[in-house]
Amino acid sequence: MSDPRLRGLGAVTSYLDERGIDFEVVEHESTNTAIAEAHAAGVPADHAAKSVGLVAADRFALAVLPASCRLDLDKVRGALRASPSLRLATEGEIAEHAGPFEVGAVPPLGPLLDAVEILDGRLLEHDTVLFSGGDHRHGVLIDPNDLVEIAQPKVADICEDPPGRRRR
Repeated sequence: MSDPRLRGLGAVTSYLDERGIDFEVVEHESTNTAIAEAHAAGVPADHAAKSVGLVAADRFALAVLPASCRLDLDKVRGALRASPSLRLATEGEIAEHAGPFEVGAVPPLGPLLDAVEILDGRLLEHDTVLFSGGDHRHGVLIDPNDLVEIAQPKVADICEDPPGRRRR
């Protein structure tokens, strides 16, 4: 991608525009975590989506969950029927697969990365969610149902349960 407009935020907004999706770009101070991005954008952490890179058998995947939650790899393995070798991607592996996006700011748009995607259903409980716009200075507010429509992720419970409580 040599066109700088199609790097980071430009790639995200072009992808959403081409699909007729309503969204709002939120510019904020530079952040390094989804929780910090939510805070900078004035959004509750459970209304912000973080993308976590995963690798299994040399296949890249994205797990998308509320910024306020921790990922449960066993739940992901079960939901995706993935091998026990499924693991968190290294920063280098994310960089290799991130395409036009900054490491640590990969948006939950698996089709742009040729990645399998799984999304935690808690995000669908909100009218809008914030996700990284592909760089550390922009977020995108979107109806999570539109995100499901365009990214076609598997929707499942992939968050760790609070101590002493199991979710069914």
